[in-house]
Amino acid sequence: IEVETDDETIEWKAQLRLPAQYKEASHVNFTAFNKRLLITGEAPSAEAKAAIESSVRMVDGVREVYNELGIGPVSSLGNRSNDSYITSKLKARLVDSNQLSANHIKVVTERGIAHLMGIVNEREAKVAVAVARTTAGVLKVVNLLEVVDEAESRRIDSQRTGSRTPPPQTAPVETR
Repeated sequence: IEVETDDETIEWKAQLRLPAQYKEASHVNFTAFNKRLLITGEAPSAEAKAAIESSVRMVDGVREVYNELGIGPVSSLGNRSNDSYITSKLKARLVDSNQLSANHIKVVTERGIAHLMGIVNEREAKVAVAVARTTAGVLKVVNLLEVVDEAESRRIDSQRTGSRTPPPQTAPVETR
């Protein structure tokens, strides 16, 4: 849970570090997962893209930075709405797959490109990528998933759900 708070702080600090001269001509989103920072959106030039990245590399606690900014004009509201719709659809499909814990994966879609972040085991990574690749509207998948072994995956699961015991698979029946 502490890492989740750190990630929110990293996103907030990155937003504050966005160079003032690029704020108007850029559309920049920061998404952190396990101290890894993804930069998405649009920057007006390669110089702007590089400057934005170097400014956020200095944010305390960031382990890695993935600069996926596109170079060009700021995306339209319609395009952003479509990306939000794709993200929602992809998240729903991950849940519906019943093959992984969808809350271990963050999905960010920009310009039809689905970015997957999270901590999963090998099988879950394959499922997530396959689901993303076959989701309508996804033009490309950027796989930023951290793959851990099954034991670590189970440890993370138990950490995130706390020490409470999971509910039984089926409810008991009492006949009176």
